[in-house]
Amino acid sequence: MRRPPLSTDAPVTDTELIDRLKAGDHGAERDFYERHVDRVYRLILRMSGRPELAQEWTQDTFLRAFSRIEQFRGDSALSSWLHVIAVSITLNGLRTHKRREAFAAPLEEATTVARWSGESDPDLKVRLRAAIAALPDGTRRVFVMHDVEGFTHEEIGEALGVAVGTSKSQLFRAREKLRVALAAFAPSASMGSPVTASAMTTSVRTSSQIGKESA
Repeated sequence: MRRPPLSTDAPVTDTELIDRLKAGDHGAERDFYERHVDRVYRLILRMSGRPELAQEWTQDTFLRAFSRIEQFRGDSALSSWLHVIAVSITLNGLRTHKRREAFAAPLEEATTVARWSGESDPDLKVRLRAAIAALPDGTRRVFVMHDVEGFTHEEIGEALGVAVGTSKSQLFRAREKLRVALAAFAPSASMGSPVTASAMTTSVRTSSQIGKESA
């Protein structure tokens, strides 16, 4: 009995999708959307904490990506480029809706930092969210992109139009402001204990990754 020939169709790569998009292939828009929509939606939902806004801003992200596809040069991964667009749209949307406090949603599970003070303290969670919401826009944006989403300083610099050194200095200021804001809940931080900005960053990133995997 003759077996049917095996399919030789290989999965379409992002590079091929980009070429089709730049050529005006509308079918490629659907393929591009279906490939990336879930990750983009989860990212925006973690940032906003509001499903209805996440749906709206996910659509806006893809519309902007389609309109700017000619600007994609392939210097970074397509998913990174798309996530930068999503972050920008979400931040602008949160400001418009006066929901800056919702920006701390990706850190919802970061209450493990309460271990710094030796026990869980519900006030620490409130203080952490307030401290992040109070960061200046540029500083907060760099902090979340680097410490939560894992972008490099080079990627942040290109996405935000700032120098790599500026990105690094803003991240340093963000970490210091958060450390100072949490000092009352971790008194040993001011005494040179392991409660440092580095430890805080590790905790934030670990907690955020747990949230991503469970999303």
